[in-house]
Amino acid sequence: MSGDGKRLRLVHAHGEHIAVTEPATGVELLRYVYRPEAAWEAPKPYLHPLRTLSANVVTDYRPNDHRWHKGLQMTASHLSGQNLWGGNTYVHGEGYLALPERVGSMAHTGFDEVSADDDGRAVIAERLTWHPYTGELWADEERRIEVHDVHPEPGAGSWALTWTSAVTNRRTEPLLFGSPTTHGREQAGYTGLFWRGPRAFRAGRVLGPDAEGPGLMGEQAPWLAYSGEHDGADGHATLVFAHAPENDDLGKDGAHPAHWFVRNEPFAAVAPSLAFHDELALAPGDTLTRRYRVVVADGAWEREEIAAYLREHPW
Repeated sequence: MSGDGKRLRLVHAHGEHIAVTEPATGVELLRYVYRPEAAWEAPKPYLHPLRTLSANVVTDYRPNDHRWHKGLQMTASHLSGQNLWGGNTYVHGEGYLALPERVGSMAHTGFDEVSADDDGRAVIAERLTWHPYTGELWADEERRIEVHDVHPEPGAGSWALTWTSAVTNRRTEPLLFGSPTTHGREQAGYTGLFWRGPRAFRAGRVLGPDAEGPGLMGEQAPWLAYSGEHDGADGHATLVFAHAPENDDLGKDGAHPAHWFVRNEPFAAVAPSLAFHDELALAPGDTLTRRYRVVVADGAWEREEIAAYLREHPW
């Protein structure tokens, strides 16, 4: 699909991926890859590459330290005894073990919408299924990825994507979302939506609304930002990760609180964890819905710039 003016250009290589390109700059902003990949890496769809409007890549793919890290993807590191994260599985007292019989998958089943409109918004709406290693149906997911608020500006452009996942438990018993931390490893609460930054972003700057640095690991906040400096091109980029209001990230009204997983050493990574300190139990037939925004910007944004952007672009 293509068009003039603000309409984003979508190209669908069926069975492989969907690419979204900004027409004024000609930059491919993202590629949503849904073809199955290696079983050991817990196959699942993912976004890679993500690019700034100056065409710099801000995700990594199959890095040599963790081959299952792929751009931006929905994960489940500990799910009722299964690993839908990929690679080795953390076992308390024994560390990370190669347990292929625990590595599951998320499978694409169909698209409900792939579209772009004249207001500069693109939508990818997908249906997926979640499976343990043995292949049974454990969950259905309805996923919606929207690209919007594209602001091309030489050296200072930004754009945003909103990721919504609604996961319904199809088992006859609760689905237990956990993490290495819920299983005994400190400061390793990764699970849920996970971003792996490029190698050049090591030692990048981590900002929250009221604090700064990797000490934000395990803390709660409505947003978190990561800035890094590119290899091969002058300048920086900033990614801002934000919770939708209905996610209730401060744990009010009995909702499960979300905590940030963030590292800038030995690699760049951010995840609004579903289960950092405590397991999350999803009852049979119930649906867990989470909505997040990721802003991709040229430049090293300061806290005031981030807060102003979020005020000017409300949910």
